[in-house]
Amino acid sequence: MKKMLAFDFGASSGRAILGTLENGKLTTKEMHRFSNDPVEAAGVFQWDILRLFYEIKQGILNCVNNGEKDIDSIGIDTWGVDVGFLDEKGRLLANPIHYRDSITDGMPEKAFSVLSKEELYAKTGTQFIKFNTLFQLYAFKMENYIPYKYAKTMLFIPDLLNYLLTGEKKSEYTIASTSQMLDAKARDWSKEVLDSFEINRDILCDIIKPGTIVGRLTKALADELGCGQIPVIAVASHDTASAVVSVPAEGEDFVYISCGTWSLLGIEAKDPIFSDMEFTNEGGTEGNIRYLKNIMGLWLVQECKRHWDRRGVGKSFAELETLARAEKPFLSFIDPDDPRFMAPKDMPGKIASFCRETNQPEPENQGQFVRCIMQSLALKYRYAVEGLEKGTGRKISTVNIVGGGIKDKMLCQFTANATGRKVLTGPTEATGYGNLMMQAYALGEVKDLHAIRQVIRNSDEIKEYQPEDTEDWNRAYETFKTILKG
Repeated sequence: MKKMLAFDFGASSGRAILGTLENGKLTTKEMHRFSNDPVEAAGVFQWDILRLFYEIKQGILNCVNNGEKDIDSIGIDTWGVDVGFLDEKGRLLANPIHYRDSITDGMPEKAFSVLSKEELYAKTGTQFIKFNTLFQLYAFKMENYIPYKYAKTMLFIPDLLNYLLTGEKKSEYTIASTSQMLDAKARDWSKEVLDSFEINRDILCDIIKPGTIVGRLTKALADELGCGQIPVIAVASHDTASAVVSVPAEGEDFVYISCGTWSLLGIEAKDPIFSDMEFTNEGGTEGNIRYLKNIMGLWLVQECKRHWDRRGVGKSFAELETLARAEKPFLSFIDPDDPRFMAPKDMPGKIASFCRETNQPEPENQGQFVRCIMQSLALKYRYAVEGLEKGTGRKISTVNIVGGGIKDKMLCQFTANATGRKVLTGPTEATGYGNLMMQAYALGEVKDLHAIRQVIRNSDEIKEYQPEDTEDWNRAYETFKTILKG
């Protein structure tokens, strides 16, 4: 059996998962779990990248110390868009700036004076979100940000971690596709975009396909950790891409939701689709396109809980769900993607202000806040599904939800109710599974995406939710749409 080690980094935590593939079934064992704590220092919100590198080494050490040193491969997936810069000697110039930092406030509008929205979307097919890499780099240029000014190499977060392990500098396709700097059709850097924004092509690395071996652990690291020079594989390095790999779907009449801090809702397509600027075209495996929409996700609940915890009135997520279930439905709604919800701190206050400004009752207790968020997310999913159907001509019959968000059974049931479609959930560790299976692909253990998904179906329990109370939810949806329209 091949032993594969996946490092799956989310926006708030990470984990190391050891996987083996035998008789068409994936078996996993968690070897390390750790928090991912961004740091605000000197007015800059940034990632503690060296701490994350330390946690990778700790994950490998845990394997070695538990008799699992004969690892055949390592793969890393993380969130998208953020980057680190290296100098001419390959030294890290600064901690990567967090996508929620305020440096990109108002940046898309400034960028559209260089290339119009229509021109930029026609080339990249990327949804406009203020923290896209292109807007970050434009902000760095305008702010005369020294690490960018003197950079000799730019690497996305998983590529940077791969580099720290191997010394090799590459850009994996799925993570690069989050940047708004790729030509969606050519699946390579867009010369027009780079030239228009005066981005030096020399700092960008060659793009490699998911499932490519980047290199091996350096000898110094192998000696330090007591293991061999393990191959490091560029998996589907964007965490959503890895999650989509593990969607246990058959056919094409499904939509996926990778549900966690963000909700990424979309379909797979053979070619980019340019019919709606609210949707993005990101890279997938086997050369396909993940045509999807970014929706704010469980960040809203996480930030509410953080706010309550700081004030000593916090409850567990399970307790918050119980409180929400007991509240009257459809008292108020929010647009989860309203810009005010992007930044951390006092999420309940922001939700209350949205409801007040839209002439709705303000939530008065924790249960009402959580209920407002969950029903609004479910209705926003319906809005996005209908947008997909309209833009692609597909008829969607099934919603597949993967990721940690499926632990919230209320949200899963609300999604079935709101969309009026069957919902299938699982696996929970979708990104980790997808990471491991792309390693298996690179090692020759599976031949294609179809075979990968068969393994996932063999390996994890899939739960089904059927729509309930559809008439009530249909009425709520009409109200919700008026809220979206302002």
